[in-house]
Amino acid sequence: MTTTEKTSESYYRSLTRNIIFVIVGVSVVPLILITFTIRYFSQTSYQDKVIEHLQVLNKKHKQNIDSFLKERLADIAILKDSYSFDQLANDDFLKDKLRSLQMNSSDALVDLGVVDEHGKQIAYAGPYDLRGANYAEAPWFKAAIQKPYCISDVFPGLRGIPHFIVSVRSENGSTWLLRATVDFDKFNSLVENIRIGETGFAFILNRKGEFQTKPRTDVPPQKDPYLSFLTPGTKDLEQEGVVSNSKIEGRDIIHVMSRLKDGDWVLAFQQTESDAYKALYTVRTITVLIFFLGVIGIAVVAVLLSKRLVKRIRQADQEKEMMDEKVIEAGKLASVGELAAGIAHEINNPVAVMVEEAGWMQDLITDAGPGSIPMVDEFERSLTQIKAQGARCKQITHKLLSFARKTDPVPKRVNINDILSEAISLCEQRVHSGSVKIQGQFAEGLPPIRVSPSEAQQIFINLINNAIDAIEPKGGILKISTRKEGDFIVADVADNGPGIPSYVLPRVFDPFFTTKPVGKGTGLGLSICYGIMKKLGGDITVNTAEGLGTTFHVKFPASKLIDKKAS
Repeated sequence: MTTTEKTSESYYRSLTRNIIFVIVGVSVVPLILITFTIRYFSQTSYQDKVIEHLQVLNKKHKQNIDSFLKERLADIAILKDSYSFDQLANDDFLKDKLRSLQMNSSDALVDLGVVDEHGKQIAYAGPYDLRGANYAEAPWFKAAIQKPYCISDVFPGLRGIPHFIVSVRSENGSTWLLRATVDFDKFNSLVENIRIGETGFAFILNRKGEFQTKPRTDVPPQKDPYLSFLTPGTKDLEQEGVVSNSKIEGRDIIHVMSRLKDGDWVLAFQQTESDAYKALYTVRTITVLIFFLGVIGIAVVAVLLSKRLVKRIRQADQEKEMMDEKVIEAGKLASVGELAAGIAHEINNPVAVMVEEAGWMQDLITDAGPGSIPMVDEFERSLTQIKAQGARCKQITHKLLSFARKTDPVPKRVNINDILSEAISLCEQRVHSGSVKIQGQFAEGLPPIRVSPSEAQQIFINLINNAIDAIEPKGGILKISTRKEGDFIVADVADNGPGIPSYVLPRVFDPFFTTKPVGKGTGLGLSICYGIMKKLGGDITVNTAEGLGTTFHVKFPASKLIDKKAS
């Protein structure tokens, strides 16, 4: 595989990659933006709905618990307001009223008792022997004696099992309390039966962080998020549905809480985020899977389309390359046409000499008479001249045919000075008068260049012919020189003609652009030169000034540099 073929393959591979990246980028970037935008808003909306649902449940059960507590207070408040102290202080009367309450309105009351202002229970109805019990030092009594009504925290008390007290205070004559014990199991069932998903549950805490209900044992509740909510002095004691988040044993937890019992208790809902947002995470996983499948699909389509597109581009480039070769051949023929007149003139001169010399020999033979051969020296001189001029005709014709012959552009190591010398000898035939002088200044010891000799000759003949056309009407000097510039061998073709107008300069290398008269040029010469130089890895540039002349710089890579790149 040649260097040009390797470069071509590298170019098409790079082009394939670039097309794939563009297609994937243009397709995937909007897909990413849309996916993550929809994901963000759907996630936010779903999370808001989950939190709102938890807040509604929390509020609903708060209302149920508040109603339960208020009904128990109302039950004993009606008894206190309906009967006198003497009636309620009677054990039998009190037992009768307890049975009536348990049968008709509430079976959540375990017992009833009347307690005087000193904390002594003077009447009792219930399953325990608590008549005469002294509650003077009990926290619930100290709180209850100070308020018209009171609901205590859950505590084991004298009976040794969890319970809490509801009480109302009477001040008719003397201060005393009517108290009732609430069935803890019935109260606890209001909270214990609350289940949210697989991990969600509810419980009640007091200001000290003590449980007022039995929490689930399989998932330990977290007290810390609720302590600040239970801090005394908080303004809104009826605040509901407050949401917070924490991390327990590496799991993110959602907490929703509301205050109960004038802010002394908090009803707390607790659920793991993974459980609360389970459906969201499932949808998210499916979305990510669909996204990656979409990206893979886009990548596959991009690869197939890019390969097909690059294949067509390669075919188009090959067709273009074939057309370029045809254009180069056409340019050669055009150059041959321009050279034909000068070459014909040059051939006519030696032919005329040969004819003249032949006539002179004929005259000598005629004068000498038949059978004699006088003036042998003249015959020899004439014959020698005929041979020399014939050889000259042959040399000119050979160069012309060599240039016009179609050959494969096979790169070879050549000396640029030799190529220029041959091109100058061909183009000198166009100079009919002494008005155009061609000067060659070739640097010695230049490294060889690796080019196709026919293509290099094509470049220089085109440039020399253009320079002759520019200066021939008024005459001038065409200077051709060579030099080494860095890693390049440079040939300069300079004339002192009228120069190239500034408005024409940007288009001098465009195909089919010419400033010559109709029939004089094809407009392909410089574009062909430019194409050949780019293919060789070199360059061709032009400097010009109107009225002063034009210089074309042809830069060939040195043969050593080309060999280094190829290796």
